Amino acid sequence: MTACPDSPTAPASLWRHHDFRRYMTGQAASVTGSSISSMVIPVLAVLELDATAAEVAWLSFLGQLPPALLALHAGALADRHSKRKQMIIGDLISAGTLASVPVAAVLDKLSLAQLMVVAAVQGAAGVLHDAAALSLLPSLVDRSLIHRSNSRIGGLFAVAATAGSNLGAALTALLGPARALLGDVVSYLISAWCTARIQAPEGPRALANSRGRRLHTEIGEGLRYVHRDHRLRTLTLVNATTSAALALLNTLWTLYLLRSLAMSATALGVVLGLGALGAAAGALAAPVLAERYGPGPLMLVALAITPLTQIPLLLASPGLAWQFAIGAALFLQLACAAAVGTTQRSIRQVITADGMQARMQAVSTWLTSGARPVAALLAGGLGTWIGVRPTLIVGTCLLVVPLVVLYRSPLRGLLQMPGVLPVPPSSADALVQPAPAPLGPAVPNPAAAGDVRHDRSAEGSP
Repeated sequence: MTACPDSPTAPASLWRHHDFRRYMTGQAASVTGSSISSMVIPVLAVLELDATAAEVAWLSFLGQLPPALLALHAGALADRHSKRKQMIIGDLISAGTLASVPVAAVLDKLSLAQLMVVAAVQGAAGVLHDAAALSLLPSLVDRSLIHRSNSRIGGLFAVAATAGSNLGAALTALLGPARALLGDVVSYLISAWCTARIQAPEGPRALANSRGRRLHTEIGEGLRYVHRDHRLRTLTLVNATTSAALALLNTLWTLYLLRSLAMSATALGVVLGLGALGAAAGALAAPVLAERYGPGPLMLVALAITPLTQIPLLLASPGLAWQFAIGAALFLQLACAAAVGTTQRSIRQVITADGMQARMQAVSTWLTSGARPVAALLAGGLGTWIGVRPTLIVGTCLLVVPLVVLYRSPLRGLLQMPGVLPVPPSSADALVQPAPAPLGPAVPNPAAAGDVRHDRSAEGSP
């Protein structure tokens, strides 16, 4: 890979990297705005349109459906065309779609059907944007700095999501729920503007000669690419199983806290705020911990801790002390999730050829997004059949699955981030093969992991 002109030579210079700053600013604005919509749209449906519980569920379902249906197609398009243009198109579609809600409210024409259409279109535009955005980063910074870049992005996104929820509540109080969505409209316009100002070349297209090739052929190449590389296959499976377990838990988590543990809305907000702080802390600490202990051991320990963080929730009874315990556990859980997410995403981006970045990310998005609705339905069925607390126990047990997947893989002994890959050939045939393994023992024999770790000297930043 050829580094962009102002690619940093040291981690500290990331903040002086103009294109990286533009990328981070635009994406943080988008995350902030999305948090506004996530908070405001259900309020608008319930308070202004008198939506029933079933209608609210359908509204949520329509918003979550596009990633499961369109992620693979969006990834193939991002590898075929300009990623920046695809991001801007997605942002502008989202902005225009959301702007229709306050306009309809002013004209007294807003309906629940329109909100459902908006949720579906915005979800589809978000898939288009995210497929390109996730795969653009490796062309902005040198691959040796990807882990630090993802760390800063993850920390900023956690703060932006919390700020967006609070801003959504404030805008709703000041302007009403329909006009509050204008905050998200502005965020999409900021994201599009920042993306348009990025100047770094995107790297070689996967399919420079893609005319005449069908999109499903390119999608198939992405699926085979991930399947053939054991590192990509393992990390994608870890993602999908973690997402399914957390989706099952999250479906009933708020209900359990508010009803079974009699937690107030204020206390719930404080607990969620602690979780956001944990996510930021985990993302920011991941590169340092990976450098000291190795990415493999870091992910293994974090995945092992995650099921244990559910114990306070399962043992809790109403009371302030248990609320503090649940808040601390959520802080630790999301710190572990962010550390694993930042690390595994960086590994996948480093080892993937430039022309396959978007399709590789799309496979992971497709599996994780597809797992969530299924897990939510399973949670509802189990919650009705065996009760809420036993269902949470089932979800906790499912959190052991990604730990087992990683433990059975050679990646558990990965003691350093993979090295920088050479620029891949431009031909499509070369791109359907997994990226060559980096020079040196990037994935050592797990049996020898202990000896290798003791011999490691202090290394530079990943």
